[in-house]
Amino acid sequence: MNVTGHTRRQPSIRDVATAAGVSYQTVSRVINDHPSVKPATRERVNRAIEELGFRRSATALALASGRSRSVTVLTANTTHYGYASVVQGVEEAARRAAYAVGVGVLESADERAVAAAVQRAADSAGGLIVIAYDPAGVAALAAVDPGVPVVGVVETPSQEPSPDRPWVWTDDHQAAYDATAHLLALGHRTVHYVAIPSGTSRLSARTAGWRRALEDAGAAVPEAVQGGWGPASGHGAGAALAGDRGVTAVLCGNDDLALGVMRALHQAGRSVPEEVSVVGFDDAPYAAYLTPSLTTVRLDFSGLGRAAFDLLHGALTQATPVAPHSAAVPELVIRESTAHPG
Repeated sequence: MNVTGHTRRQPSIRDVATAAGVSYQTVSRVINDHPSVKPATRERVNRAIEELGFRRSATALALASGRSRSVTVLTANTTHYGYASVVQGVEEAARRAAYAVGVGVLESADERAVAAAVQRAADSAGGLIVIAYDPAGVAALAAVDPGVPVVGVVETPSQEPSPDRPWVWTDDHQAAYDATAHLLALGHRTVHYVAIPSGTSRLSARTAGWRRALEDAGAAVPEAVQGGWGPASGHGAGAALAGDRGVTAVLCGNDDLALGVMRALHQAGRSVPEEVSVVGFDDAPYAAYLTPSLTTVRLDFSGLGRAAFDLLHGALTQATPVAPHSAAVPELVIRESTAHPG
């Protein structure tokens, strides 16, 4: 494999700490001109900064001077409902606090591209909010230097995160469990699942919740259909499922997928919900106005955005302690697209 266009990565705060033989917290204190650093240590850190060519982040300097009143949201997508609603929530909360909001778009999950995007964002704002619903977002959240205030909007973690990770999320596992249990309670023998992509290599919380509900009920567990994000992907999955007369209930990873699935079922001559029940995720604005209206899981993405800003604002102003995480509770909204199996 040929590698071209390689550029040397910018030294990080950890590189400076290693070169100076101190902790990265000490480097951060030197950058912020904290008075508690011994003169000899300060000189050693500044020498390492000079030798490595480390760029003092505008974030750290702004925090020291107290002049920063802006945050940047890093995201790989600005159009999908969940992503856009998180950004909206951040903007709403920031506006109340008289903060400006910028948006940095992650164009790929490539390590160098992510590092460059994170550096640009850190140099232009007082703190970062990273939407980590996809590989690019997950990589960006991991690439932020420890000295930069950051909050992650993440998929449901597989276990309780450490206290130094201010994250916000919804309980997707319980939401998928409840949606699947609803379909089983209507009398469906099993529930098929069309999944959205996961931001990590592990099993997503939505997939895990769907599977657990089936296992707890003693129902058969079909193979999940791996979909994309949009209606076209749902349409392809729905066309494949429509040909199987044993399919009577489908849970979709988002409402766009459900829209495509319902269209494919209609084209195949299978009525919703008389023959097949369909459940979505997100409660996008159009979900209540489809025919039939879509049963879906309502997720408060805007609330996540507001919670993310509140955590970041607390860190920036040190007015309130930064909580390790915050979780929003989903709500199953039952409409016309689900019914007892015919």
